[in-house]
Amino acid sequence: MLKLAVVGKDVSKSQSPAMHAFILGAMGERCTYDTVSIPPEQFAARAESLFETYDAFNVTIPFKGEIIPFLKELKGDARSFGAVNTVVSATRTGYNTDGYGFLLMLENAGIAVSGKKVLVLGAGGAGRSCIKKLVETRAGVFVYDKSFERLQTVKREVGGFTPLSEIEMIPFDIIVNCTGVGMHDTVGKSPVGSDLLSLCSAAVDLIYEPQESEFLRLARTLQKRTLNGAAMLFYQAYRSDCIYLGREPSAAQAKELWNTYREKNI
Repeated sequence: MLKLAVVGKDVSKSQSPAMHAFILGAMGERCTYDTVSIPPEQFAARAESLFETYDAFNVTIPFKGEIIPFLKELKGDARSFGAVNTVVSATRTGYNTDGYGFLLMLENAGIAVSGKKVLVLGAGGAGRSCIKKLVETRAGVFVYDKSFERLQTVKREVGGFTPLSEIEMIPFDIIVNCTGVGMHDTVGKSPVGSDLLSLCSAAVDLIYEPQESEFLRLARTLQKRTLNGAAMLFYQAYRSDCIYLGREPSAAQAKELWNTYREKNI
């Protein structure tokens, strides 16, 4: 039985335990899956115990970068993102499955991005992952972040997109919200208004709690295609579990598992 956990500042309400238990169970593996909330100032002192306690673990905000000094190797997207969300303890290897989850979410929802004009809101950790994957798929990517300095840093690291010092009121095929606006203390707020959403074809929000953010509600009232981030969370968890089990991921299997999980839990 695998002993797993998700580690973050506050993961008390995380959906990860249910998702990983379901996915691994469907793949014929049993697991225990803990939620480990750590105050940021205690992370460095407690990091070593994670490798001793768990076979593998997932890392979320704000420790995706902080875990790196404790690892021996970064693989795949973790190297280019400079962020880790999946750790195998025995080898101290870090991976990042966020980009995989993001693209698979779009693909399985029938939202094509290649050659499309995409506006990404937010260039933080999640935004950076999405930007890189969108650039790789040859989308025309435009990115706005309230910190233009951070945007310029991401531009130097990733390249391939147009940084915006302000949001342009022009048609985009897809708008992706990678900010936290719409959750926690900003529930009921949207990072952009109906005037811009009316010009787009689809709105994608990485937020999955609430299920329909104000950003998505506005888009829906304008008869736009909408998609929240629940499937991305599930697909990145699926990819992590494939890493834990040493198996190749299958987009078809991931979609089938997500559909079954969603029917039972949503």
